[in-house]
Amino acid sequence: MTFTKKHRLLFPLLIYLLAVVLRLVPVIAAQHLAIGLDDMFQYDMLGRSLAAGEGFRWYGADDLALVKQYIPLEFVTGDYDPRGILTSFRGPGYPFFLSLIYRLFGLENRFFIARLVQVFVVSSLAPMGYALAKRLFPGEEKTARLAAWMLALYPFLVIFPLALATEVIFIPLVLASVLLLLCAAESGRWQDYLFAGAALAAAALTRSVIVAILPAVLLWLWFAVKDKKGALIVLAAVVVLLTPWVVRNSLLHGQFSFLENSMGYNLYLGYHPDTEGRFEFGPSLDLMPYLDDIQRDEIGTEKALGFIRDDPGRVPTLMLFKLGYFFGLERRVLTYFYSNNFLGYIPQPWFTMVFVAFTLPFVLLAVGAALSLPLVRWKRAHLLVGLVALFYLAPHVLILSEPRFHLALVPLLAGFAAHTWTQRRTLATRFADPSNRWLVVLSIVLVALLVFNWSFELWRDADTLKQLFGPQGNRTYFSY
Repeated sequence: MTFTKKHRLLFPLLIYLLAVVLRLVPVIAAQHLAIGLDDMFQYDMLGRSLAAGEGFRWYGADDLALVKQYIPLEFVTGDYDPRGILTSFRGPGYPFFLSLIYRLFGLENRFFIARLVQVFVVSSLAPMGYALAKRLFPGEEKTARLAAWMLALYPFLVIFPLALATEVIFIPLVLASVLLLLCAAESGRWQDYLFAGAALAAAALTRSVIVAILPAVLLWLWFAVKDKKGALIVLAAVVVLLTPWVVRNSLLHGQFSFLENSMGYNLYLGYHPDTEGRFEFGPSLDLMPYLDDIQRDEIGTEKALGFIRDDPGRVPTLMLFKLGYFFGLERRVLTYFYSNNFLGYIPQPWFTMVFVAFTLPFVLLAVGAALSLPLVRWKRAHLLVGLVALFYLAPHVLILSEPRFHLALVPLLAGFAAHTWTQRRTLATRFADPSNRWLVVLSIVLVALLVFNWSFELWRDADTLKQLFGPQGNRTYFSY
């Protein structure tokens, strides 16, 4: 084996270690940081309940009393069990992940220990991104390495282990699913298809929205890979692994319930007159008093349908807004933490650099991925990534959207963006090739839409940004 081959085998390990070190820095620096956002509190409640052997419960007596100190709501609880309420509102994947950590290491320093574990999980995106780029662009070592560097250094992913959020395991599971599907398509082995289906099921148990890509995966296996048996194995694996939780939820509520009963809540936020299709703190509290999942889901759905009936002409506009928010700049977390004085005052030139550092990477990645369309020699591997991206995007445009939702696509698009930047010298030639006419047009349109979307966002939020960049920006106290 030559030195070059040894070096190539070492690179995934080295980039993983680099990613780990970078992510350890903010976690260790914030080792005493508590949790503040609603989602984190709920996942912690569920994780503690599972670790204690009490089942999938939340809002026990102590937690309910704590919530009432900060949010003066009168909760509708019905027959209340002081241990908490059995729920199906959240997917079980991430709470079970937390519960395992809590069981192994106890509860005293659970946030810090969970974040340490999450460092090693999130860091896996860099070597997996390298592996995906190698399969998308065989022989292009520079492209694969650049994709890995992008994921290792991506600012939002560097600080993401601080969050107790589903994306911590959801994004690696989605990437692993795509990788395993490509491996299975190459080998044709039933075991590989089984692993791919298991990874997809694990992702669905973490965030059920990923089930939307299953039809695309099956169509890809059936027609592009031409492996009907493989498609059936993936489908069977997903169905078998999801069924126990579907049965559990259905028995809990006495009616069919899927992996999560959050659709009504999300529809309510997605069509509320004051949200423009994204999460807003005020309306997000409206359904919080209803701790019965079915009641919350029914009320949320009924009200959402009422919003649509009252102004049906608003729906197409809302869908455009949701599409824009999905591809929005990654600035919400920075805005919240800085404006609420978590970071103290940062002089304007330095804060501008921080702001650019957090927002520019997605801009470069998205533009690079769009420009890659005429450069790519489209094969079934590229088609799979494209289908996954489109089918994952679709439900967010229909239901509820946020810029953080696009993070699941970042590792999938990194290889395409890296291909553009490493092959930039051939860009003009490929764009001038008449056989690429429609891909060139699509690429230019996508870049123009992305630039318009980001420009519109900055113009729309100019007043907020002016306050944020002002001398009292760290004390403007914007809500999440």
